[in-house]
Amino acid sequence: MPKKSSKPAIESIAITTSGVASVDKALAILRLFSSTQRELSLHQISTSTGLYKSTALRMLASLGNALLVIKRIDGMYVLGPAIASLNTAYQEQESLGIVIIPTLENLVKSTHESAAFHVREGNKRLCLFRIDSQQALRDHIKVGDLLPINKGAGGKVLQAFEGASGKMFNQIRSDMVLAISGDRTKEISGISAPVFAADGLIGVITLTMPTYRFDPSKTSAVKASAKKLTELLGGRFTYSLK
Repeated sequence: MPKKSSKPAIESIAITTSGVASVDKALAILRLFSSTQRELSLHQISTSTGLYKSTALRMLASLGNALLVIKRIDGMYVLGPAIASLNTAYQEQESLGIVIIPTLENLVKSTHESAAFHVREGNKRLCLFRIDSQQALRDHIKVGDLLPINKGAGGKVLQAFEGASGKMFNQIRSDMVLAISGDRTKEISGISAPVFAADGLIGVITLTMPTYRFDPSKTSAVKASAKKLTELLGGRFTYSLK
């Protein structure tokens, strides 16, 4: 195992064991960097993670390939430019939250059902923000969960305003909202509407409820929330072919 350093040790990082081992090790190295620890030697990394230097080098090589870490000419490791891109994306997400979360909160308050904001993530949709209702029976989707893009109100609305063809999608674009019962899971129903920023579609607002409480009359509240949020984000609540 790595020998102890005579220099003051930086805070050790425990390596999780619930995921892919090599990824967990690489992420443990990234977590060593902080505002007070901006550069690290191989010895520090090895000591603080408990990794053999040979293993740490392999992890650092992968992180380097992804531009997450850079090795300076003096042998010290620092964070790479890809971190800046991730930080920009994170800051933009946080900025969105300042506008989106109050809108979801107001929608939950007026409907007494759970509300979420979804965006496309590859071939799925990602729950980016969510406010739960206070009712005992509700769905239990969490922020960060991935859902099918072809199931549920949110998925179908995303597809529609991305240009999917077909009678159903044409109708969604015409109505600017979709209320559908038991599509993704028979016990859960949803109402969803698109949200646009200045450069186009960014996501959807979705109200979800147990199917026995499905109430299409709440469609107007969801649509109004999506329209208001679109206006706050500088978009136009309309669909146009590009």
